[in-house]
Amino acid sequence: ENEKSGNKATRTPTQSFTFIINEEEKCKDRTPFLVLLISTTAAELQHRNAIRKSWGNEAAVPGADVVRLFMLGMETEGAKEDLLLRESEQYHDIIQQDFLDTYNNLTLKTMMGMRWVVSYCSGTRFAMKTDSDVFVNTMYLIEKLLRPLPSPTQNYFTGCLMKGNSPIRNKGSKWYISEEEFPGNRYHPFCSGTGYVFSGDLAAKIVNASLMIKYIHLEDVYVGFCLNAVGVEIVPPPYSLFNIHKVPFSPCKYNQIITSHHIQPHEHIHYWETLQEKKH
Repeated sequence: ENEKSGNKATRTPTQSFTFIINEEEKCKDRTPFLVLLISTTAAELQHRNAIRKSWGNEAAVPGADVVRLFMLGMETEGAKEDLLLRESEQYHDIIQQDFLDTYNNLTLKTMMGMRWVVSYCSGTRFAMKTDSDVFVNTMYLIEKLLRPLPSPTQNYFTGCLMKGNSPIRNKGSKWYISEEEFPGNRYHPFCSGTGYVFSGDLAAKIVNASLMIKYIHLEDVYVGFCLNAVGVEIVPPPYSLFNIHKVPFSPCKYNQIITSHHIQPHEHIHYWETLQEKKH
């Protein structure tokens, strides 16, 4: 047992959940350039609709085959499930497993997305995990960051890099973690869960590593542990492409970033439409 980082386990709960809503055929007869895995909850319908109409539109970037998926867990009240099934029938962009959709289960949600890529879309060149309150400039992401990379790019992982972070032991913090859950005093490098991008081959490596790594509810930290276990070094991104805070909107600024956080539904649409107008 590795006491120092305290992250080895004999059992992890990440593999025992079942799909309630799945999109098994999404990548049938196609190998996408990019799969977008967007973490969301049932209540965030307006965010999802805004993303569908803006940066998450699968035709948003000409000549790039993009797959959009929203990732959800289960709500405690069953009423929302009917609505979700209807939404799924309409858009075919939802995956859901039978874990409770809570903050402490975000790692389960991310691992569901990773497993989905492995099982149903293993040929994708790249994937990105992000959240429904994050604006993603998919045009910049694809044209400037990913297209110039050699084919095939493997073991590639980038985002807003967090290095040398220590566990927060203050119970009032959103990022609190107990000694019991994580006894170590330093995390491995990881990328903020607001948005990280990786080559398709890494999904399987992360899933396989997760079988040996003790569950940590902080999903981005957990993925960092998986990367460390398989010896993958995170590529530091060019200056401030990935932003964990809200970047004040201007077309000039947003044309040169990939992510901005704390975005409202109407902002997804407004920002994207403004960028389209200002492209020329």
